[in-house]
This record gives sequence, structure tokens and C-alpha cells, in this order.
Amino acid sequence: MEDASVGWIAAIIIGGLAGWIASNFMKSDTGIFANIILGIIGAAIASFLFGFLGVSFGGWLGYLIAGLIGACILIWLGRAVRR
Repeated sequence: MEDASVGWIAAIIIGGLAGWIASNFMKSDTGIFANIILGIIGAAIASFLFGFLGVSFGGWLGYLIAGLIGACILIWLGRAVRR
């Protein structure tokens, strides 16, 4: 996430894709804007959490995987808070 291998436009597109996949995987009903936000913030959170484990993601595929994992975490947390 810290390097410039993924630009802002690519981050929005990949974040939207990651958020959409996570939304379908977690059976959550979110819109396109929420999917983009989930994917981008999810990638940042997952990269931060996996940094403690010594795992780093690079390039668009790594950003997609991190976004997917992070978005699933965010959806799970959102459900836990609502209950």
C-alpha cells in the first residue's frame, strides 16, 4: 500500500472489485460506492494487520487480496456492532 505500484484510479477500480467480491462472499447488500470504500479501506486495514505478521502485498493482485480480506473484516465488524 505504501509504494506507488498501484495508482489512485487503479486503487478505486480494484477496491470496488474487492468490495464487490467481499459483499457477495459475505452476503451483504451494499452499493457500488460502499463497495469501493470497503475495498480501499479494507486493503489498508489488511495491509496494516498483515504487516505485524511480516506479510506484505504488492501490485494489483496483492491489493485485491488485501482489499478482499479487509472488506470481509469490515463487514463482519459492522454486523457485530449492529447486534
